[in-house]
Amino acid sequence: MIKQLFGGLLVVSACLGTANLAEAKTLNVVASFGILADVVKNVGGDNVNVVSLVPTGGDPHVFEPTPADAKNLSGADLVFVSGLGFEGWMDRLVTASGYKGETVVVSNGIAGRRMEEDGKTITDPHVWNSAANVVIWIGNIEKALIKADPQDAEVFRANTDRYAKQVSGLDLYTRKAIAAIPKDRRKVLTSHDALGYFGRQYGVEFLAPVGFSTEAEAAAGDVAKLIEQIKKEHVKVYFFENSNDPRLVRQIADATGAQPGGELYVEALSPKDGPAPDYLTMFKHNVDLLVAGMNM
Repeated sequence: MIKQLFGGLLVVSACLGTANLAEAKTLNVVASFGILADVVKNVGGDNVNVVSLVPTGGDPHVFEPTPADAKNLSGADLVFVSGLGFEGWMDRLVTASGYKGETVVVSNGIAGRRMEEDGKTITDPHVWNSAANVVIWIGNIEKALIKADPQDAEVFRANTDRYAKQVSGLDLYTRKAIAAIPKDRRKVLTSHDALGYFGRQYGVEFLAPVGFSTEAEAAAGDVAKLIEQIKKEHVKVYFFENSNDPRLVRQIADATGAQPGGELYVEALSPKDGPAPDYLTMFKHNVDLLVAGMNM
């Protein structure tokens, strides 16, 4: 009788173990671009497979989806976008792919920065260039992953707690680093207007010949005004960006005497062996480069 009971318990235990294995799953997730994909992977950990639509070093503004992207989307459990108009190509891609799942907008809850573009007032989509905003991203990603895979909720919560602390620490690091620079030196020239949230959060003024999208072309009159402003306000340093053409900003620098400060990563990560292979490293790289440039 005892042997029979013990044998029965083993069978029940084995069945339960098989059921638990069946219930455990790895989510197939698509993120619109590499920075977001990295943040999603940090929250999801081993419980998510993440594919970035925009390739490493690619410019999200001019990205052209391929049939392979549509295939990735059609097989996804979840799709993550930053939102605020950043991924203008996403709706067409979703329609083409036949994806019927949830598209999670991770920037929900972030106070948008208003800016002028071609005579219109729009919302700046580059929210991740404030580390404080990425803490909000992390919370939204956590909720979406738990909803899609509630069995692994504790894993997602633990990952969120760890990663949010790291990003919050980066925010504090940046505040302290920028605060040490005199306010009259906190002005730099960049390729396009992608660092407004950084400027608002940490007290830096960014000047750029092109607005929020690299697809736009700078008018000659606007460039002339910017050159005069740079001379008048004694802006001493310029930066170019890894994901777009540096020629215009270099021409402006030549006309004003601004000195090169290096390459910023504001919309795309570097390859794994580069200076900005993940969000945390990218952000610190940008901060350290900006601080060194403003202290020239």
